Amino acid sequence: MSTTAAASSSSSHSHHLSPAFPGRAPWGTASKLRAWQQGAMEKYVQEQPRDFLAVATPGAGKTTFALTLASWLLHHHVVQQVTVVAPTEHLKKQWAEAAARIGIRLDPEYSAGPLGREYHGVAVTYAGVGVRPMLHRNRVEQRKTLVILDEIHHAGDSKSWGEACLEAFEPATRRLALTGTPFRSDTNPIPFVTYEEGADGIRRSAADYTYGYGAALADGVVRPVIFLSYSGNMRWRTKAGDEIAARLGEPMTKDAISQAWRTALDPRGEWMPSVLRAADQRLTEVRKSIPDAGALVIASDQDSARAYAKLIRDITGHKATLVLSDDAGASDRIDEFSNNDDRWMVAVRMVSEGVDVPRLAVGVYATTISTPLFFAQAVGRFVRSRRRGETASVFLPTVPDLLSFANEMERERDHVLDKPKKDGEAEDPYAESEKEMDEANREKDEDTGEQDMLPFEALESDAVFDRVMYNGAEFGMQAHPGSEEEQDYLGIPGLLEPEQVQLLLQKRQARQIAHSRKKPDAEADLLELPAERRPVVTHKELMELRRQLNTMVGAYVHQSGKPHGVIHNELRRVCGGPPSAECTAGQLRQRIAKVQEWATRMK
Repeated sequence: MSTTAAASSSSSHSHHLSPAFPGRAPWGTASKLRAWQQGAMEKYVQEQPRDFLAVATPGAGKTTFALTLASWLLHHHVVQQVTVVAPTEHLKKQWAEAAARIGIRLDPEYSAGPLGREYHGVAVTYAGVGVRPMLHRNRVEQRKTLVILDEIHHAGDSKSWGEACLEAFEPATRRLALTGTPFRSDTNPIPFVTYEEGADGIRRSAADYTYGYGAALADGVVRPVIFLSYSGNMRWRTKAGDEIAARLGEPMTKDAISQAWRTALDPRGEWMPSVLRAADQRLTEVRKSIPDAGALVIASDQDSARAYAKLIRDITGHKATLVLSDDAGASDRIDEFSNNDDRWMVAVRMVSEGVDVPRLAVGVYATTISTPLFFAQAVGRFVRSRRRGETASVFLPTVPDLLSFANEMERERDHVLDKPKKDGEAEDPYAESEKEMDEANREKDEDTGEQDMLPFEALESDAVFDRVMYNGAEFGMQAHPGSEEEQDYLGIPGLLEPEQVQLLLQKRQARQIAHSRKKPDAEADLLELPAERRPVVTHKELMELRRQLNTMVGAYVHQSGKPHGVIHNELRRVCGGPPSAECTAGQLRQRIAKVQEWATRMK
């Protein structure tokens, strides 16, 4: 059948998927496909493209869409076989299992040679393609092939992976690229992705169909996420032997933020036990309405993961499922946890992407990875909705990058292929020197082995409940763990509509403010500013203040003749604090007032 004929037949209900397709009806025969999946199918069938990039937020159902499309293409003889490329061994097996449920048989163990006649194709990893690209190219050249590239951004992880994918799948009849996060922290081009140049001269990835977190949340496809942030006092010893104390969340250098963050995550301190205890209380509350709800700690390394699992057992009296990536039984343990009602799982990155455990409702972000890509994928483990009203709760350290990512959950990003030209504050006078210092430090660490003689050492930490972030707004004021104020937020029901969550958070905050006003200052449990001086500032309001500051600086540039970067540098020197991207509302207002003062003097 020609592609034209195939497209026209789609409007009738002539093709059918296996009735075994889990919880879904054949495309075009009922409303069981989600609206975005139906919309993406209609666009694909109408346009019949060779390459198609579908961007859908984690938990939205990319696998269902891809397999529905694969079934359609096979049925209409547009392709004769399917190759699925996944990031991990576990996901490769998940794809094969999901495909089998609709009658598409993929071999997840394929390594070489002819494929068994009983199979419709193979499921492989990007690493596997990287090792033997010509093997897969030969298969693609022999028969008309649909290549499904799951989480396509991984093809840019390594130059060899990207080149291998290009070599292996360039002859493919059709290529379907999928991702929940079409952006990367680098500028490595992603194979088979179209980049379009904007008015600013920057090339950005262009998706053929996009279904973002905001739209999915409005449709009830994903859960809303409540972020609970914890600060605290940290003390550590640097490689040079100096002891440093700082408060997590306070303005400090990048190195100090990193070291304070590592100190917080050290299992021997008090921060992690306090946060795990709070997260377990939250899990207990959530399980009142979601009886099988589970919790996940995403750890930085295997030693930390084992230590966290021990802490959980000490705190809860129950053993946590431990998933280590180099463990042969890791996939089986994930599957087992997905199907039982155990409370806790601890994993090192392995569960950060694509692994489907829908009952995960509480998370602890206990890793120092601070890229928007990893954060989005990690949070994606908790947002898959099974019924309306479920909420997810993710516990975070008070780190500027993480708070920014949490406040931008609904922001849709594209992969930027070119580094933007520096303009305005981007001309940070510290940027180049910081980069040079990073390089110098890295070389010094590698060459001298100083880190072995005087290693970084976390000495002491405690935890303080800091704030709750939800839907771009922040609620709550700092309070001691175990306090009435903290318990108010940990006790939010686990089954609420999004607008009910917002209303309840507002009420809890009003109650906390009223409660704090009744106490003498010496007895108040708040550890920062008094309640009346801690107004709620939404992320949008912060963005407006930053925009206002940049506008004022831009005007002062023309008045003073000084470059943007010099003015921002002077504002930081005079007013104190971090770069404006990390400033509080009060710090931004202070800088705006200072620029206004300077401008007035010059008139």
